[in-house]
Parts: sequence; structure tokens; C-alpha cells
Amino acid sequence: MTAAGATAGYRRLTAGKRVAVVREAHVADAKALLDKGSLYDAAVASADARPLQGRGIAYAIELPVTRIRAVVRHNRHGGLLAPLTRDLFLPPTRAAHELVVTRRLQAAGVRVPDVLMFAAEPVLNFWRRVDVVTLEIRDGRDLSTYMLPGEPPDSRALAWEAARELVRALNDVGARHHDLNVKNILIAPSGDGVAAWVLDVDRVELGRPNARGVRVGNVGRLRRSARKWRDERGAEFDEAELAI
Repeated sequence: MTAAGATAGYRRLTAGKRVAVVREAHVADAKALLDKGSLYDAAVASADARPLQGRGIAYAIELPVTRIRAVVRHNRHGGLLAPLTRDLFLPPTRAAHELVVTRRLQAAGVRVPDVLMFAAEPVLNFWRRVDVVTLEIRDGRDLSTYMLPGEPPDSRALAWEAARELVRALNDVGARHHDLNVKNILIAPSGDGVAAWVLDVDRVELGRPNARGVRVGNVGRLRRSARKWRDERGAEFDEAELAI
């Protein structure tokens, strides 16, 4: 799938200084949100906003027109330079990359929430602040919650089985996720069991399918995250869970 194909069905909107890319079905939602300021500001002000803790606080809301449940987040940098770069990005921003990667992963059968819209606001001419709105996966819990003491062993085993299937799917299509961690894997009901969804794909690189570097990178990153939760928070984690 080409970049142009990945953005088919989306429209470009302007609202003051902000420029948004919006799925056709959610143009009215975008206009209603942007009338209140940024997408993130509108989410914070929503009466039904439910905070979701991550690198920053995201909000699950009901979109104002279609009534679809969605998650609104403000893009922020991580890592050592985060105190300096904060929420400022150079164009093209990660949001545009996230849309392309999302559509390509979906075309390959990898579970990743739809990008419904994103909007960028220019700051100091060269920089951009960006908000992204994705479809909420209902009744989902991130993988870290299944590692907490007191979680039923059968439930934990099913969650890790789904997570392993997801990592194999990423490896099979050559998708290296540089921030793959136990908070970025969402476990949600699916049929008679559960399935895993990958989140925050704005830092995913697409390369050669099933390349060794992709496999080692994905498994190693997730294993380090699980060990950190075990060592710092008392989470329960068996190394065998990541024998992929």
C-alpha cells in the first residue's frame, strides 16, 4: 500500500491555524471539536472524558456527532531529550506517519486501532503541536494489568498468548516497534477469547518481513518492559511468556 493509498478516504481541514486530516465519516466530529480549540482541549472539556494514563494523559470520549467512542491524545516526546523537546515536532509529524503505518498494518492483518483524525498547530513557525484521535477498543485492558498480583492465572495466560500472537504478527510483516511495552499492548474480548491490539505505532518502522533484527528488537523491548514492571512494581512475569 502506497502512502497515497493509505490516506484514501481522509480529508484535509483547516480551523484557524490548525490543519487536520480527518476520515470522511468524521468530518462533522472534527469541526465540532476544533470549534472548541485543539482536539485535546476539546477532549479535556468533554463531560464524559475518561482519563487514560500513559506518557501523558489521554482521554476517552464520545465524539460529538457520530457518538463513536474514541481516544484523544496529545503527542509528546519520550527519552532523554523529552524535557527539551516536550511536545514540539518538526513537520512532517509523527501523526502522518502513524496514519500510514496504521493502514499498512491493518492491510497485513495486524490489529491496530483506526486513526480517525489528527490535527497540527504551528508553533514558532517551524514547530508543530499535534493531537491524534483513534478509535477506542472497548473493554480493553493493557497487558500490564494482567501482570498484577491477584490476576487469575488462566486470565494472565490468555493475555500473554494473545500478546505473543501480536508480536509474531508484527515480526511477520517486518514492523519494528521502538516503544513496544506492556502499556502499548491492549487485550480486549474477541469471540470466545481475547485478542491483542498494538498501540502508539507512530514510532514503528516497516522493513523486511520476519527480519532477525525486527524479531530481536520487538521481543527484547517487550521483555525489558515486563522485567521493569516485575522489578519495580512487583508484577508477576515468567520469562517463558516471551519465548517467541
